[in-house]
Amino acid sequence: VHRGEIVCIAGIDGNGQTEFVYGLSGLEPLKSGTITMNGKDITHMPIRERLTSGMSHIPEDRHKHGLVLDYSLEDNIVLQRYFEPQFTNKLGFLKRKEIRRYANRLIEKLQLDPSASLKRMSKGMKQKTALIAALVHAPKLLILDEPFVGLDPKASHTLKGMMRELCDAGAAIFFSTHVLEVAEKLCNKIAIIKNGRLVAAGETGTVKGDHSLEDVFMELIDA
Repeated sequence: VHRGEIVCIAGIDGNGQTEFVYGLSGLEPLKSGTITMNGKDITHMPIRERLTSGMSHIPEDRHKHGLVLDYSLEDNIVLQRYFEPQFTNKLGFLKRKEIRRYANRLIEKLQLDPSASLKRMSKGMKQKTALIAALVHAPKLLILDEPFVGLDPKASHTLKGMMRELCDAGAAIFFSTHVLEVAEKLCNKIAIIKNGRLVAAGETGTVKGDHSLEDVFMELIDA
């Protein structure tokens, strides 16, 4: 995954894509293999250090992302920024003010209420909150697990635009998905796995050829 690229991995349920994504982000240890970022081995790097390296992650399970249901949307986002090691001893008024200003710009873009409690939010609203919390880190590499699940068409469109903007600014995005139509239109590269093994990978146009990505995916999975 290179700067400016959106890359996805696709497979049917239980084939290992979530385990793979969690291994990349450090939420679960890899059983084998290594992960490198900018030429550095980060396989055993703690999650907090991965944030300072420029990696941010949105799991499909929001509880693993550290969202606090009793807190407001805005407070959840600010809390995520406070957990970054480089800010733990620098929580002055100005820093908090800057964080809230940036967070509120993203909240406004996704048309959310900053004072709303997560406890009363739908799955799609929690997904938006997790996205903002990740973007507040200004990541160089954003990893997402099923980012379009639970989003309505408008929110999905907004998310795709934000992902593209992030990559145009020099970041990279890697995500898992079952939404093949989105992957086909959005991704520079696609990987398909079956039973935990890679069965196809490459530039989107090369992987799908003259067919739709859905047709190629079904042929590989059924083979």
